[in-house]
Amino acid sequence: MGEQSLAIALGLISALTLALANMAVKRGHDILVARAILSGSAAVVIAPFALIVPFPDSATWAALAWSVPAHFAYQLCLIRAMQRGDLSLVFPIMRGVAPLLTAGFAMLVLREHLSVIGWLGLLVATGAVILFVLPARGVTFAAHPDKVALCWAFATAVGIALYNMADARGVRLAPGPFTYIVWLFMLDAVPITTTALLFRRRELGRAVRATWRHGAAAGALSSISFGSALYAFSLMEVAKVSALRETSVVWAALMGNRFLGEGFGARRIVAALMLAAGLVLLQFG
Repeated sequence: MGEQSLAIALGLISALTLALANMAVKRGHDILVARAILSGSAAVVIAPFALIVPFPDSATWAALAWSVPAHFAYQLCLIRAMQRGDLSLVFPIMRGVAPLLTAGFAMLVLREHLSVIGWLGLLVATGAVILFVLPARGVTFAAHPDKVALCWAFATAVGIALYNMADARGVRLAPGPFTYIVWLFMLDAVPITTTALLFRRRELGRAVRATWRHGAAAGALSSISFGSALYAFSLMEVAKVSALRETSVVWAALMGNRFLGEGFGARRIVAALMLAAGLVLLQFG
């Protein structure tokens, strides 16, 4: 298999496992604890490889110093979004808005210009986001039941845009891509686990017993998802890998409707398909 084909396969695997990992967290009884178990499990799985990969150099440590706080901010916003809203609503918003923010930043600040295909993708993806945000028929925006969840989902998207930029740089600066992947996973677990210990001290044992299966499954899936994406970054352009990975919005909409019993299934699935198509056009345009 050539590098391009391998990168495409890794991007698609990353998309499916990303949606599965977030569904596992959402099904947990305590989302903060489930997220902490996810990160801790991923760190335990990855840790032995620290003995094999080259040790991080100063450039890698500097990249990690930017990336770890960005990942922590993203996780805090993600937890709040998951606590307040359906997976099939907040996940596509957080994953879909991040590339739109990146494109807007490139146009306004870096003076980059989109092609006709890129503009079409931007319009389609933006329309899909609006379709997600619209309340049910007959409900005003003032009475929107998901206002708070949507705000947290948009904040999560900002975190995703920040860590994507940091990680794309870090994986290229490291002595090898696996060096960055391994150390990011190990360090990423520290802030969120500490937070769970601080805020769930009294009920932590009960929460862990109720949630550990979902958290551990999510941790294994997260390791596969993010590791696949980071390695794909070293084989193919970041924009193309990101476009493939964002097809996870379709999987999340389907899983939310099928396995979590979430409402507005048909509308959200159509919007997710539109969003994925728009993101692919945007990235490749």
